Amino acid sequence: MDYDIKDIGLADKGRLRIEWAGMSMPVLTSIRERFSKEKPLQGLRLSACLHVTTETAALANTLKAGGAEVLLCASNPLSTQDDVAASLVADYGIPVFSIKGEDHATYYSHILSALRHKPHITMDDGADLVSSLHFIALKKWNELETLVSEWGKELPEEEREELLSGVIGGTEETTTGVIRLRSMERDAVLRFPIISVNDADTKHLFDNRYGTGQSTVDGIIRATNRLLAGSIFVVSGYGWCGRGLANRAKGHGANVIVCEVDPLRALEAVMDGYQVMPIAEAALLGDFFCTLTGDRDVIRAEHFINMKDGAIVSNSGHFDVELDLPGLSELSTGRRIIREYVEEFTLKNGRRIYVLGEGRLINLAAAEGHPSSVMDMSFANQALSAEYMVGHYSSMKNKVYPVPMDIDQKIARLKLASMGVKIDTLTPEQKEYLSSWEVGT
Repeated sequence: MDYDIKDIGLADKGRLRIEWAGMSMPVLTSIRERFSKEKPLQGLRLSACLHVTTETAALANTLKAGGAEVLLCASNPLSTQDDVAASLVADYGIPVFSIKGEDHATYYSHILSALRHKPHITMDDGADLVSSLHFIALKKWNELETLVSEWGKELPEEEREELLSGVIGGTEETTTGVIRLRSMERDAVLRFPIISVNDADTKHLFDNRYGTGQSTVDGIIRATNRLLAGSIFVVSGYGWCGRGLANRAKGHGANVIVCEVDPLRALEAVMDGYQVMPIAEAALLGDFFCTLTGDRDVIRAEHFINMKDGAIVSNSGHFDVELDLPGLSELSTGRRIIREYVEEFTLKNGRRIYVLGEGRLINLAAAEGHPSSVMDMSFANQALSAEYMVGHYSSMKNKVYPVPMDIDQKIARLKLASMGVKIDTLTPEQKEYLSSWEVGT
């Protein structure tokens, strides 16, 4: 088995951590038990470009139990848990191409390994795998993905086409990836159907809000060991991830400022009790900053230059481009790593700015990502969406689809049952009332 990981000797530690995570993932466990019997993914090659964590290990094992030939690579250079990667290779026989802290070239060499797997189904977190496939098919040689582009140029036309034509569909985990994929659909270049797992209610209402909220605060505290209580905490972006972080920072006693471009979300933040203002104004006030927008250059050089001495800046959006780090570097006379995951930039005005985790996902760079109990629902959506794709791809168009509502509700019911929670059911009269326009008061 071909693989590329840090150290196979870490497998014992990883196996125990995977087991620990699995204890809080009853929904995925029940799906895995059914998959083991029914084998709905039998004979399919599945390439997954995801954060290599204990929870992802549970998903990979579920997909393999369903009969898929699974290969896993990282969707972020800093999110890999090396012991988990080792255990997946040594204990579960799943090829993994992922090393925490890998450089840009290695990151894309691992995506290239996932492409060489010639997948029937792709599973993405950020759309790097799908976009790389399409760059090759469309001959759009991307300088940022030199290794992938060079390999694509070497492929004969028929092999290049075969690479894409073999894919029946894919799934996407996160907001940033969905934005990219919808752009591809809009430009009529998307070559196979994608199910947006991020759009499932059992994903974004829980994973994005509670998972991102808790794990981002966890990553900031682990990296800095600073007290949030009494501080001014600036949250850029008030989507579900931003809502979650603002709530958790407030719970730690921070005074939260929200920065938004969407008037409805800004209004919601005001109604939720937060100060709302442009980032240019918040830059003067904040002690902690965190971006969660899915866009680029959210905090720029003109903001960094006005920050307090000692301001701490982080990102919990998918890509590090949310922070203008090249602009910050140009403002600086020096930089140094002052503690793990904390880099100090000394500005020309003498103030110091501290960037966490190289501007990458701080909840995965400095912490362990979302708690397994919330990823239980997210990855249940991934597994069931892959199964759905197998049964329905022939009737699907090359567009981005939501997770079917019956899958979403099934996962919610399974999660409630695992928590020992019962709910009401509608009576026949209630169903008739809700479905009829003729019944009045």
